[in-house]
Amino acid sequence: MDSDKGASVQFQDFLPVMARRLGVEGLMQELCKGFQLLMEPRAGKITFRSLKQNAARLGLGQLRDDELLEMMKEGDMDGDGALDQLEFCILMVRLSPELMEEEAHMMFQH
Repeated sequence: MDSDKGASVQFQDFLPVMARRLGVEGLMQELCKGFQLLMEPRAGKITFRSLKQNAARLGLGQLRDDELLEMMKEGDMDGDGALDQLEFCILMVRLSPELMEEEAHMMFQH
């Protein structure tokens, strides 16, 4: 794997596999578990500090601070500087173009 691509590519590649194996409900349960691993318990949200401290648990340990901050900004829809569970799940799905393409393809098949 190129060092330029970062860990998000690993997750992007893995998310569609998880979706196929677990189904939508199972995938959401796994994303919720990932959120629990990364969140700051007192805040109930993922903060930059909690993401940085726990990123290695999800294979994101090699990401630089600026990359982690960019990820936080991209997912922070309400502008509070943290990710709640819904924002985290949406971000993870958005970071997986293959999953989005599969979902769009399925929608237009029916």
